[in-house]
Amino acid sequence: MRTKTIRMRFKVVAVAIAIVAASVILAAQAPVLVARYTATTANVSGAGDAVRIELLKWSTDADRDQLLNAWLHPPAPVVAAPPPAAPAAGAGGGRGGRGGAAAPPPANGDAPPAAGAPPAAGAPPAGAPPRGGGAGRGGAARGGTPPAAGAAPPAAAADGAVAPPLPAAAAAGGRGGRGGAAPAPVVEAPPETPESSLAAALQKTPSVGILWTSESAGYSIKYAYRIASPDGGERIIFATDRRLGNWSDQWWKPTGTATPTNLAFTVFEIRLNGKVDGEGRTTLTGKVAEDSTAKSISVASYSEQPIVFKGVKKVR
Repeated sequence: MRTKTIRMRFKVVAVAIAIVAASVILAAQAPVLVARYTATTANVSGAGDAVRIELLKWSTDADRDQLLNAWLHPPAPVVAAPPPAAPAAGAGGGRGGRGGAAAPPPANGDAPPAAGAPPAAGAPPAGAPPRGGGAGRGGAARGGTPPAAGAAPPAAAADGAVAPPLPAAAAAGGRGGRGGAAPAPVVEAPPETPESSLAAALQKTPSVGILWTSESAGYSIKYAYRIASPDGGERIIFATDRRLGNWSDQWWKPTGTATPTNLAFTVFEIRLNGKVDGEGRTTLTGKVAEDSTAKSISVASYSEQPIVFKGVKKVR
């Protein structure tokens, strides 16, 4: 009997040790939060929904400067270089080069040979078309203008006279019309705006926390910058890489007379004075601006925006 009791005690101790060890392992694996806030939504279609903000780390001054620089100095548009122009193919010649232009008139004002006179050495016989004239492969055969329908053929040069020169278009050759293609126009990408530049920067920034709501998924917080207030409270400027309502627009449609903005992200700020519940306002109806005091992006005209987070409390 005593032996069974001892065995039972050993089993209980072993189970207790296993539970403690598992708890230690799970605690070591769980992320450590640097801050947690709770709030309730207001002035949106899903008013009254519980919100939880869990932060794993605070954004640094370098993070702050990077996002502010993206907002103030969007990158210049990228100019796409046109493709190299194709070499000029067949410009001014083609196969018409063998024909050439008509022979020039005699130099030094010499008169043409008299009728009946024997042709000069190497000269073509009378009545024959001159060499390189319109009868060659590259002359009028392919490059010149064909005679009109029903027109009489041109008469041969009489008395051995040199035929008049061909028109410039015909003398140029048969297939010479294929020049190089016109250069492609220079293509410019649309210029970046402060909004598109900041959206791109937020997409590249690592997550520092999560904003949880009743929606099926949370919102990754890419920026959480804390500024201490003189009254002992604090301001926290947040930014998500998606617009609140991305998962379910029915929760975040602004109510009242405020006009919704069309930003791909959301900047929001909560303010705690350390004495009562805090509040938070967003860019769901406001714009982004530079806070020269905090040297950070912020909600423009904060006091003029409707309260979206009410009853904000710092849990830890």
